[in-house]
Amino acid sequence: MAVPYIIWLILSALCFAAGEFFSKKFGLAPGWMYLFCILGSYMLGTLLWLPAIVQNNQLSIVGAIWSVMSLLATVLIGVLIFSETLNAVAITGIAFGLISIFLLSIA
Repeated sequence: MAVPYIIWLILSALCFAAGEFFSKKFGLAPGWMYLFCILGSYMLGTLLWLPAIVQNNQLSIVGAIWSVMSLLATVLIGVLIFSETLNAVAITGIAFGLISIFLLSIA
């Protein structure tokens, strides 16, 4: 495939983050439109994951990278869009997550 697996993972994580955004909006004001947006975002994110696992075929590495990317995207949405705050422990955990992406990417 012409598109590197890391790009598929980024796109998948962004779709997951969109699902998280719509989940928060649903929690604030439940409605069918948010529910459909949540389902669509998560389904698209899953479909975008598949080419990454086909290309790399190492579930332990691809899964870990995706998990950290989706975590970071979710945290950014919470902090930047919904004005949630992070304490020092959370910030330290995020820093370790970034380091883990780097280490897993060079494995």
